[in-house]
Amino acid sequence: MASFENKVIAVTGGASGIGRAVARECARRGASLALADLQEKALQQVAEELKSQGTKVTTTVVDVANSNSVDAWIKATVDHYGKLDGAANMAGIGGDDKIFRNITETENASWDKIIGINLAGVFYCMRAELRVMKEGAAIVNAASIAGLAGRAGVSIYSVSKHGVIGLTRSAAKEMGGRGIRVNAVAPGPVQTPLLDKVLDESGGKGKPVADTHEYLAISRLGTPEELAKTFVFLLSDDSSWTTGSIYTVDGGAMC
Repeated sequence: MASFENKVIAVTGGASGIGRAVARECARRGASLALADLQEKALQQVAEELKSQGTKVTTTVVDVANSNSVDAWIKATVDHYGKLDGAANMAGIGGDDKIFRNITETENASWDKIIGINLAGVFYCMRAELRVMKEGAAIVNAASIAGLAGRAGVSIYSVSKHGVIGLTRSAAKEMGGRGIRVNAVAPGPVQTPLLDKVLDESGGKGKPVADTHEYLAISRLGTPEELAKTFVFLLSDDSSWTTGSIYTVDGGAMC
């Protein structure tokens, strides 16, 4: 297991779900952390937990859909720590009750919101991170199995995650010469507040998401901790010859 001693890792969506699990795993390996989220109270709770274990942590309330907010956070991170060695871009939303609609029924506001956070947000984060990263740095983005295939009724979310995969692969090509790696993880259904919210707000319309036992080879939801290990592997030196890859961790949903 590669150590993260003397490494600075930025994590968006660090207040809950897989993002929080990634932060905890990075801390366990010795990293200093810059955590960002919109949930200020939950973010502070994570920071206090990690600080009590001896981890250096900064927290910032960041709206990833706002490029100025992202740029200010990354600048503050480098000003504080002096560098940025890795980043896990985890922030994202599943949508609201209007996400589970066909393309012809999709409203502009839903499109703007989901694309703004899930796709533009990852772009803004990557751009800011790559501008300050040096050779040996690594980025891992949160994609989804919805970004690997079409799925009726979740077109906006699917488009946003297809876009994350495209950004990841393009950035890997662009940054290889600088010695910076860029990868993504495509999770299947994971027991997180995001999934709970999607299922609750879908009013049962999200049947492909809800009926997990019908299409998973391993007939249960994944856990944030299981996913975090793959994200952290891709941030670590153990994956030093891995870039532009999309790791599917989905309980066999796509097999």
